[in-house]
This record gives sequence, structure tokens and C-alpha cells, in this order.
Amino acid sequence: MRPRRRKVSISWRVSSRMSRIESTYKARDVEETIDIYFYRPIGYWIAVACRALGITPNVVTIVSIFIGVTGGHLLYYRDPVLNVWGIILWVLADTLDSVDGQLARMTDHKSKFGRILDGLGGNIIFLSIYSHLFARMVVSTSVWWPFLFIFVIASGISHSIQSALADYYRNAYIKFAVDPAKSELDGSDEVRAELKATSFRKHPIRKIMLRIYLNYTVEQEAFSKNFQTLRKRVDRESGNAIPAWFADRYRELNKPLMKYYAILTTNIRMIIMAVCVMLDAVPLYFFIEIIGINLVMVLVTMVQEKRSARLLEEIDRHLVVA
Repeated sequence: MRPRRRKVSISWRVSSRMSRIESTYKARDVEETIDIYFYRPIGYWIAVACRALGITPNVVTIVSIFIGVTGGHLLYYRDPVLNVWGIILWVLADTLDSVDGQLARMTDHKSKFGRILDGLGGNIIFLSIYSHLFARMVVSTSVWWPFLFIFVIASGISHSIQSALADYYRNAYIKFAVDPAKSELDGSDEVRAELKATSFRKHPIRKIMLRIYLNYTVEQEAFSKNFQTLRKRVDRESGNAIPAWFADRYRELNKPLMKYYAILTTNIRMIIMAVCVMLDAVPLYFFIEIIGINLVMVLVTMVQEKRSARLLEEIDRHLVVA
């Protein structure tokens, strides 16, 4: 009997620990497998330590930026050892990118400024990575450098749009299928109004950050016309009190798409890039991003837009029946 009790006790402790970690998720449905089993558990314990030390989420974000930028520099060299260290630093930066959000949810220190800083930090890290990989190709290939520059810029623009759409539709899923209070879905009209109300003289940094965030939000909305109509319709008729039938239907239609949005985000990209760097085949990564990942983005966005149109039709039918 004693071994059985011990087994039950261990199982309960593991379950309790996992429950505490899961409480720092945005929502399990939008978490990637590598996040659930690697980044979130490690991030949770770092977040616990940060909370005990009084370290804020924004400080964690800033530290992650410096680490990620350093990792990007190490990818410039055609030295496997330095490249491995660059990848390790990149993984550490990505871990801290998980920590800042977990810490914010753990301490309830969530803010729009923090979200903007987090997104800006990711862009700065990838700017470091892409610029160093560009320099690496310039010195290691005979390809005309302006062509390489255009190649990398095209990849960077693709990356920006891919990440923006993945982030947008994940937050949309959280709002409409999980819990509106957990969502960070902002409309450009709201951001534009906040930008207009913010004084540059009194809050220059906030004004600049909001300007960047407005551009980001406009970019997201430009590729989601049907969804914009759906979002505004639901907001107008229900606000944050999402009807149960709509939440269930939204989840049924869009949960299968979450795994495809994962391809557009950092984790898959990191694995592909790490392999290409270690094989000294850097141009291959940019080809995959421009052709392969863009193809996934176009297809999943088309499906999402069709499903948004279907949901609009179902809202009309539901109102007629009601």
C-alpha cells in the first residue's frame, strides 16, 4: 500500500506543478508543442525567480534583446563552434521572451507598452540575425551583393507579415473561443485614438512605440478583410460577452488552423535556420522563408478568410432563427 500512496502523491505533485505552469499560458489551444514541453516549464521557474527578486517583465524583455542580438552576431562567422553558441544564445533569448509574458500574467503586470516592447524586441533580434547572415553571404559567396540585399529584405518583409498574422489570429482565437479577458487583440482605430491622445512632449517614448504598434496593427488588418467585418460585427452586437454558440463554432472551425500558424512563428523558423547555418547553407533558409513559409501563410489566410465569411453567414441565420 505504501508504494501506491507514494505513487499517487508524486502524481499529484506533478499534476499540481503542471497546473501552475499552465496558469501562465495565454491559452493551451494556441501553445506549440515545444512551448508546452520546453519553453513554458523553464520559463515558469525563471519567472518565479524574477518575481522573488522583483524583476519586472520589461526588464526581462530588454535582457532578452541584448542576448538575442549577440546571438545574431555569432551567426556571421563560418565557425561551427561560434554558430552553436549563437544558437544557444538565441534559444536563451527565446526562453526569456516566454518568461516576460509568463511573469506579466503571474504578477498581473500586463500593459500595452510591455506588449509593444516585446514585439519590437523580437524584430530587433531578427534584424541582428538577418543583417549578420546577409554579411556572411556577402563575404562567402560570389553573388552580387545588391541582389543578396534585395533577397534578405524580401525575406524580412515576409517574416514580418507572417509573424504579424500568426499573432493576430492567435489572439483572435483567444478572444472568440477561449476568454476575451486573456486576448490582446487590438483594432487600428483604438490604437490610432490612443496615439492621438498621447502627447509627444510628455510621453515621447510611448508616442513612438504606439506609432510602431499602429503600423503593425494596420499590417495585420490589411490581410484579414473578412475577419475585420466579423470582428466589428461581434464587437458591436456582443462586446466581450461572446455567445456560447459562437465561441463553440469559432473553436470548431479555427482550432485546426492553429498548428499551421505555428509554422509562421519563431520555433519552426529557428529550427530551419539553425540547420541551414550549421550546414553552411544560409541562402537555403531565405528561399524556404520566401517560398515555403509564404505559401503556408497564403493558404492558411485564405482558409481563415473563408471561415470568417462562413461565420458571418451563420450569425445572420442565427439572428433570423432567434
